[in-house]
Amino acid sequence: MSEEHNWKFAQCFGDKGDSDDITDADIISTVEFDQTGDYLATGDKGGRVVLFERNESKKNCEYRFYTEFQSHEAEFDYLKSLEIEEKINKIKWCKRQNSAHFLLSTNDKTIKLWKVFDKSLKLVTENSIAPNPTPVNTLRLPTLTHHDTIVAAVPRKVYANAHTYHINSISINSDGETYISADDLRVNLWNLDVSDQSFNIVDIKPANMEELTEVITAAEFHPEQCNVFMYSSSKGTIKLSDMRESALCDQHAKVFEEAEDPAHRSFFSEIISSVSDINFSHDGRYILSRDYLTLKIWDINMDSKPVQTINIHDQLRTRLCDLYENDCIFDKFECTFSGDDSHVMTGSYNNMFHLYDREGKTDIALQADKSAFRSKRLGSSKNKMSMARNSAPSADNMDFNKKILHSSWHPQENTIAIAATNNLFIFTEQ
Repeated sequence: MSEEHNWKFAQCFGDKGDSDDITDADIISTVEFDQTGDYLATGDKGGRVVLFERNESKKNCEYRFYTEFQSHEAEFDYLKSLEIEEKINKIKWCKRQNSAHFLLSTNDKTIKLWKVFDKSLKLVTENSIAPNPTPVNTLRLPTLTHHDTIVAAVPRKVYANAHTYHINSISINSDGETYISADDLRVNLWNLDVSDQSFNIVDIKPANMEELTEVITAAEFHPEQCNVFMYSSSKGTIKLSDMRESALCDQHAKVFEEAEDPAHRSFFSEIISSVSDINFSHDGRYILSRDYLTLKIWDINMDSKPVQTINIHDQLRTRLCDLYENDCIFDKFECTFSGDDSHVMTGSYNNMFHLYDREGKTDIALQADKSAFRSKRLGSSKNKMSMARNSAPSADNMDFNKKILHSSWHPQENTIAIAATNNLFIFTEQ
């Protein structure tokens, strides 16, 4: 296995100093490239959305700040005496139809459709100069002159009051007209133009909540077939559903599930088998899923077992009791395919993240840390940021407070965006 690679640290947005007094509101909670890769969005725990645009003046794939807006505010549900955080759980870009951008953002309860566009600011000026003396009764019209252009963000739709439980995912359909949103027990289908009505297409809530055995962890539409979607559960299963079969898709078309190895059976088995993220490949042929210890690649035509299982945290199997006590065992790592579906990416601890080829034969481990930013200025970035598989940190040397949960891969190029606490890192392959 060769560890030679051309991945380089390119940019870092956020606090690059040594200050540790990071507020909770500044922590990035989602990252998403648009379909072109020319724009990049981040959401944070403070309810803000920050957009970046490709810097065309730069030769390499570099980004610059585009705009920032407050997407969600903290709310209080008086009926349930429940505080609703402003934290942005997910952002999804709509396919661009004109010069404006449209994107969906959601917190635990409310989804919003935002329109982001260039707005021309004009000033009213009175034309007081006349070639000839004008009579008093002559109509004199003021004129509008261009003053400035700003980037404006306005909420076009607010999709509220449809989820009893916390929203964990949203996914826009390939038809460009509908999307799904999922919480712990239900998946709802929305029309982008209709904010006051949704259709419940999956409901796993039992009649008696004491009989609850699993929750929905993520949901995603097929990239090409607008009638097909999948959702994952805390039991480690992935269910594929077809909306043409029935209005309520509780009777799934396929279940992707792997029998557990009895040798690894323990008190923590169900917790670590919970699927934290799922993704279709861009051609819709493969499914990528992430649980606590592994990354799995499934062929959509074979539901009995994954075609590839990649161990991410095998060294943590002996530390599950400690990880349970400090709640790290519940960390939800995301995963994603590369633009050409040849590689996959997921995060780890120590601010490390891993890039694997689809067969799992190569492992490129990179570090998104402030030290990487400083080392680039010192001219030693490659040594600081790359780590071979056989020198991966042991469980004793891992910093569990530094974790890469959120990332996104450019749809056309080998450029990736990584969220590390309150920093956004850009890495490119040159």
